[in-house]
Amino acid sequence: MHSEEVLAAVGSGLWQWDEGTDDITVDDCAAHLLGLSGGAATHRSTTVRACLHAADFVSLNAAVSLAATEGTVAESVVRVVGEDGRVLRTLRARAAPRGRLVSGTLHEVHDAPDAVGTATADWRRAREAFLLDAGRALAEADSTTEVLRVAASLSMPGFSPDGLAVFGVNGDQLSVIGHHGQDATDAAVFDITLSPDYPAALVARTGRAIYLDSPEAYAERFPATWPLVEPYGRVSWAYLPLVVAGSTIGTWMAAFREPVAFTPDERAVLTTVARMLGQALSRTGLHETERELTDGLQRTMLPARRPDVSGMAVATRYVPTGGGLQVGGDWYDVIGLPSGRTAIVIGDVQGHDVKAAGLMGQLRIALRAYAAEGHGPDAVLSRTSRFLAGVADEHGSDARFATCLYVEIDPLTGTLDVVRAGHPEPAIRLGDGTTIVRRTAVGLPLGIEPDTDYPTTRMVLEPGEVLLLCTDGLIETGGHDLETGWQRLSKALATGPAGDLEVLADSLVHASHGPASHHPAGPLSDRREDDIALVLLRRDPDGPTCAVPVRRTVLTVSQADPGQIRSCREDIRALLHDWACDEQVESAVLLVSEAVTNVLVHTDGDAVLLAQVTGMPGTRRLHVDVGDPSDDMPHRRSPGELASSGRGLLLMEELADAWGVDPRGDGKSTWFELYETPASQRR
Repeated sequence: MHSEEVLAAVGSGLWQWDEGTDDITVDDCAAHLLGLSGGAATHRSTTVRACLHAADFVSLNAAVSLAATEGTVAESVVRVVGEDGRVLRTLRARAAPRGRLVSGTLHEVHDAPDAVGTATADWRRAREAFLLDAGRALAEADSTTEVLRVAASLSMPGFSPDGLAVFGVNGDQLSVIGHHGQDATDAAVFDITLSPDYPAALVARTGRAIYLDSPEAYAERFPATWPLVEPYGRVSWAYLPLVVAGSTIGTWMAAFREPVAFTPDERAVLTTVARMLGQALSRTGLHETERELTDGLQRTMLPARRPDVSGMAVATRYVPTGGGLQVGGDWYDVIGLPSGRTAIVIGDVQGHDVKAAGLMGQLRIALRAYAAEGHGPDAVLSRTSRFLAGVADEHGSDARFATCLYVEIDPLTGTLDVVRAGHPEPAIRLGDGTTIVRRTAVGLPLGIEPDTDYPTTRMVLEPGEVLLLCTDGLIETGGHDLETGWQRLSKALATGPAGDLEVLADSLVHASHGPASHHPAGPLSDRREDDIALVLLRRDPDGPTCAVPVRRTVLTVSQADPGQIRSCREDIRALLHDWACDEQVESAVLLVSEAVTNVLVHTDGDAVLLAQVTGMPGTRRLHVDVGDPSDDMPHRRSPGELASSGRGLLLMEELADAWGVDPRGDGKSTWFELYETPASQRR
């Protein structure tokens, strides 16, 4: 006679639960007891659950989880209910977990009390509320220290540990990760190997929980380690495995000053907490390991020493924003050149992964090597682009490009030679706080074309002015595009403390990367966030400065790029943003456009624009000088009504307060001046 027949003869049915597929298989007798039609069959667990009282199914599930942890057999009383919710019969369920399969028996009981199970309704509600709170707190903990703090503050329903220790498995060693309720020096004695007969080590080896409900039970089972724990004055102990994905990563010890019987319900609570604690420690440990790897990788690729430029103040920041290993391709560097000058470089490799970081490291080394050879800024980027294109050919379809901004600095004169490879433009905060985005010539990003030229733009950093170089992460973080991002960044740069670049750098990062609630989202709020790299450079004033420093901008407009005339107009508007007379601002913009256009039309060289504002507000003076390499002097003409040219000097005479054309050894300069009209004198 088969065992199924024997069990059926005594009214017991067989059932098997596959937790992998969530299917429950029942025989004829079990199907009859559960009220399932069709006899022996396989059902979804939801179908079987619908046959049982909801509270009883929860208790059965908890008992099975406890049995799986302890390697025992689970037993629970469950009520079978009809469609109208009326109790049809009461069953005793036994289950033996074996991996993902749970096998058991069912038989009817006729003398079960009305209150099924050992836990009262109040206890069950308190237990569920406690587990919900504990799960939420552990899920929100973002570091190992925070997880241990949460574990130490858990107040379990009816019984709470007075001391705890968490042990981690590292190879064949068991060491204390954290503890509560004991001195750190005493905790050090628990750093042991897994082989001794110590409860925490035994639990880590076997994956089975150990419950000791009295000092006598502890001393009898573990006489060698009893002298270590006796001084703490606890009377009950629970040692539970911390299991993650089937592997034991450590042991959790909970010690109690009041006796604990460790009933099945209490063991179920401890087991559930241990599972949540193990998951939380695994998650935060992985996060901290990744962050340590990220920080180490990034530190090796950023300058080891604090950047230093003679006669200038420098501040730098790098802020990883997250994603993957939280490592990206943003970088900056400060390079001493053979000429005695200094180069500052900032760049961004396409992508946000380990490969981007690796390419960033190679690119940084190659660029430093070319700069150390004494090449000019344009040649350094041309060679670096050729290098990256060669690396890209080796990677085939996963080729990457990079943007870069290279600035060669002459600290004595404040002259900056800027070369830009697809990177965001630099910005300058003038001495009075006015912020200008400097329009500079641009070439292709590095690595796209092996043989490409990069134009150089020369500008001057005046004493007290601050130069900002940054990656697009500082501009576009928060869903902003380049336009709205620059608007936000310009405000932060203009209002920040220029005298302390470290504080200014922090304020710029906070303006873009601070709490989302403090900053309105941009038009592209669903855009993925990016890393942030920035460099601030301030030319220190030589001696006392004026109450109102000089505003100055210098811009070269090449014959090959007449579109930069627009940049000239934008720079003039930025210089005169607070000028008293709007009509004079429009006159200045028109005259600048006319003077620069004349150079491009009537000569073969480039136009060099120098504009500066001096004086106190209300009585300021704008001086604009447009130089070119031609010796041919302009002549006044009398154009007819239909003529398309010949009015440049007439406009100068009509609109400017003063103007002239001065010959130079290498060409000439056309200049004009406007004197600010006070508001009281405006019509």
